[in-house]
Amino acid sequence: MDATRIPPADDGTPTHGDGPTAARRPRVMVLFGGRSGEHAISCATAGGVLRAIDRDRYDVVAVGITRAGQWVLADDDPDHWAIRDGRLPQVEDTSTHVLLPQGTTDREVQVLRDGRLETPLEAVDVVFPLLHGPFGEDGTLQGLLELADVRYVGSGVLASAVGMDKHMMKLVLAGSGLRIGPFRVLPAGRTVDAQTVDTLVAELGLPLFVKPARAGSSLGITRVQDPAELPAAIAAAREHDPKVIVEAALVGREIECGVLGGRAGSPARASLPGEIVVTDARHAFYDFEAKYLDEAGVTLACPAELAPEVVARVQDVAVRAFEAVGCEGLARVDVFVGHDGEVVVNEINTMPGFTPYSMYPRMWEVSGLGYDELVDELVGLALERPLGLR
Repeated sequence: MDATRIPPADDGTPTHGDGPTAARRPRVMVLFGGRSGEHAISCATAGGVLRAIDRDRYDVVAVGITRAGQWVLADDDPDHWAIRDGRLPQVEDTSTHVLLPQGTTDREVQVLRDGRLETPLEAVDVVFPLLHGPFGEDGTLQGLLELADVRYVGSGVLASAVGMDKHMMKLVLAGSGLRIGPFRVLPAGRTVDAQTVDTLVAELGLPLFVKPARAGSSLGITRVQDPAELPAAIAAAREHDPKVIVEAALVGREIECGVLGGRAGSPARASLPGEIVVTDARHAFYDFEAKYLDEAGVTLACPAELAPEVVARVQDVAVRAFEAVGCEGLARVDVFVGHDGEVVVNEINTMPGFTPYSMYPRMWEVSGLGYDELVDELVGLALERPLGLR
């Protein structure tokens, strides 16, 4: 499957009669922050989108969700949300709170300032949710938007929930005939005793990767080389999620591939793949610090140096994974490519890192779709998507 040049949307209006009229520009709510441990990364992602989105084409309103869950009108200056000198941005409560439309016949967003209702914002035509992790990427926010009949960028409730839960995701992928690596799940409350440790090592071997089942950005992930390290690794993962997944280490190159939904019923599209190479020995794998705080310790090769037939295989697997989970809009599919060229799916991310320097937009850039155009294409996909069941 070739990654071909994709033109931006022809216009900013949806194909349905309940969308914006030609008399005004579509209004896009850029939504970010949230309650998860990936709050700061969500803010940094929003900075990239706020800088890229075409203000001549769209009216833009920035809305942040604080760590406590308050929705507030936020600064739409991209520089405000940048990671600088190791400082991670976050949404603060401004006492100017935002309320979504209260029914399917309502499109106006209400603003409460110090508890008093102000003049409402105009109708919002599409929400661009840039939240990562639980309470944003996992179907909860998507369900809220579905209840209000508001269009949004990205996957729906079920695909978001499946993509967030590594356990459910692996079951769906395997059930669709895609190859995954060996794993075991430790449900919430499962005691980690000596027998549990022995069983995990016997079934999965060493080294192991211990992960929160429903977290991203490598939060709470530990590479375990000694059985004695397992209890502490599981405890670290449970700081982010009571449900833990333990995976066998896979040998191969870490390859990623971006997927975009198709327009007007067309098939999904795959980018050229990229490769993550951790070059600093201080990082045993692509952990949080390597991703966001130590760029010099990691090389993101884009496009990845792969034989043409392997590129095609990775792209095919990525699109199949996207369709198996039922994704919409966008996803990044992470795989391992073995020495024999065999492709094993590691995971699918329904709201991948989306700063201009993240792998997802970089893969599309080398595939012919620049960052600004990618943002526009995603808004266009959301605007043309029907409301309700689909």
